Order: sequence, then structure tokens, then C-alpha cells
Amino acid sequence: MSMTDPVADLLTRIRNAVTNGEDSVDAPASNLKREIVEALKRHGFVRDFRVVEDGRRGSIRVFLKYGPDGEKVISHIQRVSRPGRRVYRTAKDLPKVLDGLGVAIVSTNCGILSDHEARSRNVGGEILCEVW
Repeated sequence: MSMTDPVADLLTRIRNAVTNGEDSVDAPASNLKREIVEALKRHGFVRDFRVVEDGRRGSIRVFLKYGPDGEKVISHIQRVSRPGRRVYRTAKDLPKVLDGLGVAIVSTNCGILSDHEARSRNVGGEILCEVW
């Protein structure tokens, strides 16, 4: 079965796992998904991730992060640019998610970056998702 939007599938799996209080979640692997999870880890939204080889395509195991009392670190994760409606912004027009408390993950010509990193490098690109 083909998947129309693999990034949305990854975000939905993470959203559902956080809602259910799971410790980790698995998703089919790809380089784009690995870089998105890497950006989430850099900004403290996930604890860690590991690429698990299974002989075929492999999968990404994302270890979710919770606060000391079990509160969710990811309270909102949403796809912005979709296959039917791509959203591109220049560096100066990148959104500040929750006035800088959240993060927008952006696909640039320098790789997958957060909105903070993209602004500092003065590069724009496709806004993949927003997280807070």
C-alpha cells in the first residue's frame, strides 16, 4: 500500500503515542523523517531516536520525552505544508511559533532546520510542521 504523505504519518504516530503516554513509537524509515526527528531532538521535544534495521526498509524508533510529573513535552504537533498545498517562506517571513516558544521545522537547501536555525542562516524553504 502506498502512502500519500509519509511526513504526516510520522507526525500522527508521534501525536497518538504522546496522547496515549507511550514511551516510544515506531515509523517506517526515510532520510527525511530521520532529519525531522533529529531536529525535534535538537530542540528537546524527543528524548532520542534510533534507526532499526529489519532487512527491508527499516524503521525509526522515537523515544518520547515527558516532564518530571509525566506532563507532555509535545502538546501540539501539526503538518503545515501538505502534498496538495505546499507552503514556502523566505527567511524573513518564517513564522515564530508561539512567539518563539514553539518550533517550525523547515526543509531548506541546507537540510532540515528549525525556524530559529533557518533565520540565523538566512535561508527559507518549505515549512513542514509546527511543534509546541
